[in-house]
Amino acid sequence: MLYRTRYLALAAGVSLGAAHQARATEGYFADGYGTQSKGEAGVAYALPQDSLVIATNPAGITALGDRVDLDADFFAPQRSATITGNAYGPNQGFSGNKIKIFIIPEAGIVYQLPFNLTAGLAIYGNGGLDTNYLSNPYGRFGAKGNATVDLEQIFFSPTLAWKFAPGQSIGVSLNIADQFFRDGGLGLFSNFSESPGAFTNQGEASSAGVGVRVGYYGQFTPWLAVGASWQSVTYMGKFSGYKGLFADHGGFNIPSTYGAGVAVTPLPGLTTALDVQRIDYRSVHSVGDSFQVLFGGTPFGAQSGPGFGWKNTTSIKFGVSYSITPDWTVRGGYSYTTQAVPSNQTFLNILAPGVVQNQFTIGTTYTSQGGVLPAGLQFSAYGLYALPQTVHGENSIPSAFGGGNANIKLSEKALGVGVGYKF
Repeated sequence: MLYRTRYLALAAGVSLGAAHQARATEGYFADGYGTQSKGEAGVAYALPQDSLVIATNPAGITALGDRVDLDADFFAPQRSATITGNAYGPNQGFSGNKIKIFIIPEAGIVYQLPFNLTAGLAIYGNGGLDTNYLSNPYGRFGAKGNATVDLEQIFFSPTLAWKFAPGQSIGVSLNIADQFFRDGGLGLFSNFSESPGAFTNQGEASSAGVGVRVGYYGQFTPWLAVGASWQSVTYMGKFSGYKGLFADHGGFNIPSTYGAGVAVTPLPGLTTALDVQRIDYRSVHSVGDSFQVLFGGTPFGAQSGPGFGWKNTTSIKFGVSYSITPDWTVRGGYSYTTQAVPSNQTFLNILAPGVVQNQFTIGTTYTSQGGVLPAGLQFSAYGLYALPQTVHGENSIPSAFGGGNANIKLSEKALGVGVGYKF
């Protein structure tokens, strides 16, 4: 699970330079955006803390003043699978961790304009998908080489928000997205495709697209804020090199999302926040369509063809922060996500085991008050641990492949650091 690190780092550097200084996963979406938000399990709808709030609620930038942020995560997922009760071989376990640690950057900037307007820009990515099995779980069925999948999605989101009344704001972002995909070692499935020559081992393919995100943020009292946003489907170009794999002849749009949150400050320096978020994975055929439609006569790559069978997910996130001194803030959080992968869809999801549900985070921020360091300079860090989660298959391997079950497992750890400057 990674982004195109070199591309994103370059884009972040270019965007920040042009401005003159003026991301544990939920399925395959990032658990949050911005180091401070991630330290509180990703809460952000009603609690804007840095410019990466654009990725959750663009209206929140009106509460930030002028600032710039640059973050990096060190992300370590543990992916594995087992096959049991299969007629083509004995019970066997597999590790998908050829790449063990990913470095994931993100960046943003916010600038106040006249007429109660605020402009912003964020560059970030979804969680992505990355597995690489040196021992191919599909080898017993005739597959050769490493079984690997790599999906990376990057967003470039210019944003404009308007404070239309005291404490009340709306915002809109244009989501310009680029995505990259490659797979390997899946040749056995190409026999079930309408375009078998565009199914696997085709190298890297890319596509671009656009969507929008709109949001609302309201600070009703010094102790109560609410927020909500909706992101449309991001309509992407087709992966022509993999039109035999993905439904709709290579289609792979980015699902719509929506959510809302509330932030309460019951005591000076103590803030709590609760977010609820929905991701509509079923709105994308390649993700939400069942693998089993293959055996109803619809081949891979066809209109509404087989997919990974993911369900829509709902995430509940709770975060708390406390300002110990004007310099130091500590925070923590917990999030729960409903299971995206049904038990009868685990066979193909050996390649995409996005199954974690329970995530715990901690974090801290140091804000300079002046002196040796410039006033407004912030250094933040967070840590994440996603509990190991296994989805046990139930009649998940079709009889054409000898029956039995595939069981998939994922756990995640992450450390992130960020530098922000309020100017």
